[in-house]
Amino acid sequence: MRRIYFLVPDINVTKKIVDELLLARVEEKHIHVIAKRGTPLEDLPEANLLQKSDFVPAVEQGIALGGATGLLAGLVAVALPPASTVIAGGVLLATGLAGAGVGAWLSGMVGMSIGNRRIKEFEDAIEAGEFLVLADVAPDRVNEIEALIKQHIPQVEVEQTEPRVPAFP
Repeated sequence: MRRIYFLVPDINVTKKIVDELLLARVEEKHIHVIAKRGTPLEDLPEANLLQKSDFVPAVEQGIALGGATGLLAGLVAVALPPASTVIAGGVLLATGLAGAGVGAWLSGMVGMSIGNRRIKEFEDAIEAGEFLVLADVAPDRVNEIEALIKQHIPQVEVEQTEPRVPAFP
């Protein structure tokens, strides 16, 4: 899945675009709308914390860094004199998994408190009253969806990012 971002000038056009996306068989769970705080979205699918924060990238980084740190700690523990070969494998596995778990947990907490870096590019437009629509579509449908959106807003520039979307949106 690829997440595409685009700005929409008002709620009526946003509703039309969301309806068109639904008719184009983009599931509602793959459509997210972000508006200025306090703006009623009515029946539009609002983005949740996973879309508004850097939680998923932070967890991915935490797993990598925590796992590497855990493995390094395991290697240090194995290098100490009373280690045997049988125990060494278990120590490396345990410290690597523990490090990955702790790293994912800590970085996930930090990631939830930080706004999505990609959405920050659109903050001024959102504060000016525009709506940011995020749609997760298959890579082979990006051009089709972009053409669909341009029917309603010819001047829109669809931004494509985030080639991987988590399985638990």
